[in-house]
Amino acid sequence: MTMAALHSFAPGGYHFLQGGFPYSQGVIAQAGFEIVRARFARPLPVAAGFAAIEAHLGAAGRPLTALCAAELRSPTPFTMAGFQGFNRGYVDVLERWGLVRDGLNPVARSNVCPRFGPPAEPSFFAFSYTVPLGGPPSSAAASTQGSDFVVAGSGEWPEGEPFPEGIVARGDRSAAGLAAKARHVIDTMRARAAGLHGDWSGLSAVQVYTVHDIHPLLPSHFAPAGLTPLGLTWHVCAPPILELEFEMDVRRVSVERML
Repeated sequence: MTMAALHSFAPGGYHFLQGGFPYSQGVIAQAGFEIVRARFARPLPVAAGFAAIEAHLGAAGRPLTALCAAELRSPTPFTMAGFQGFNRGYVDVLERWGLVRDGLNPVARSNVCPRFGPPAEPSFFAFSYTVPLGGPPSSAAASTQGSDFVVAGSGEWPEGEPFPEGIVARGDRSAAGLAAKARHVIDTMRARAAGLHGDWSGLSAVQVYTVHDIHPLLPSHFAPAGLTPLGLTWHVCAPPILELEFEMDVRRVSVERML
């Protein structure tokens, strides 16, 4: 697995692991900053979500460039062409906010599709942003436990491989196929955390997105990766692109709140 470049994004107070056009592979707070995650009580359609994020950052005294991660929900998985079309509109807003510079998008992201109670249109579920350490809100533990970081969501399609031919265990929903998919995704999470210089043992949350039963994978995959003592949040969601079956994201975040 090729290691992506780590870039500094000084206007936001974080570093990011280079990804593609729609999102980075992950972010980590720069020295002197921590990350706050805010979840909406109910998902907001993308345009309303961006407006709410803008208002929240303004009230917190943070610039728009402090946005470092987004968690989205969509009605149903996209075709690849549909996913690319959605991404263009999403990235247009990030460009207007001054986040995309020299063709690089610093904001990490997940975008998944709930099996039950999906939104009527693509919506914001949560977002993360940086704040200076020592300013509100803050965590006294943050200065002693290491830098906050968020790894972007990833499914079982390896970076740089052709789609859909490159999907790990493509079309295989058997126990063996799902195990191969989970192994690849967990390895991707670990590689991205390492690329950010994030402390894997310090994770505060692990989110798993699949409509398939993850219980057989607990002793064989999640426990050896050190993830079961922390506990897993299983969202019964499909990844955002048709034919993908398993996605995860992980984070180490000092402050979490509901809006």
